[in-house]
Amino acid sequence: MEPRIKAAIIGYGNIGKFALEAIKASPDFELGGIVRSARPNPKNETKHLGVPIVKDIRELKDIKVALLTLPTLLVPQAADEILAMGINTVDSYDIHGELADYKKKIDHTARKNNTVGVISAGWDPGTDSIIRCMFEFMAPQGITYTNFGPGMSMGHSVAARAIPGIKDALAITMPQGAGIHRRVVYIEIEEGYDFAKTAAELKADPYFSSDDTTVIQVDDINNLIDMGHGVSMERKGVSGLTHNQLMSFTMRINNPAVTAQIMVAAARASLKQKPGVYTMIEIPIIDYMAGDRDTIIRKYV
Repeated sequence: MEPRIKAAIIGYGNIGKFALEAIKASPDFELGGIVRSARPNPKNETKHLGVPIVKDIRELKDIKVALLTLPTLLVPQAADEILAMGINTVDSYDIHGELADYKKKIDHTARKNNTVGVISAGWDPGTDSIIRCMFEFMAPQGITYTNFGPGMSMGHSVAARAIPGIKDALAITMPQGAGIHRRVVYIEIEEGYDFAKTAAELKADPYFSSDDTTVIQVDDINNLIDMGHGVSMERKGVSGLTHNQLMSFTMRINNPAVTAQIMVAAARASLKQKPGVYTMIEIPIIDYMAGDRDTIIRKYV
């Protein structure tokens, strides 16, 4: 029997908590520890979770891959530092327009240190990206529409919380059809801050500036939270010279649970790649799966 892959979780928010479950449920992984910037009661929490909780990944032993379950804006620096330590990384970086530049920046570090990084390993970007590619090679000429939600966007919620004066926030993605979306952001305001000014600053943030965004003030975000989300993708196109090919994909999910599970699959795949940094569409699908390759081929092909 092959030894289990020893993984660490960096950050312990929504995705981190589901990553712990996904690792423990995987036949080929072992959780080596959790890295947190704050440890309010490490002894009790360590006993409860059954793994070491540390402030620095260097305190853990024999870690092969780190799952960076951090806010997107913190990911690039963390990935660069951990790749330089000789440890593979997986993240769910979700700023589409900056993704390619981020990949280039850390690719040098990975190659220099003989490590592998898998970036944007979530469902969008991530598995949805794979499906969009499949749609396009099946019907090269045409248009694909990706409609998200309705549901909670974790990345947008974290970005909203980073705005000065916002105590807590919940960002909801509302599909309008044909790939057009609205954002509805519920916020709790810190004492002493003006709602109108804070809302204007939020709308100007790169996460929200390109969308129709409505900001609503509430007393308690916890009364609104539902981690459900989803996507519906359609492509109408041409295969060869044959028109009117219609393809669709739909899912309704618990957002952080699916993201965490995809990150674990990407962690597995990272150990099968040559040094460098990869997006999910650059990795063979079979590499994400646990088990013997021949058995997988016989089962699914």
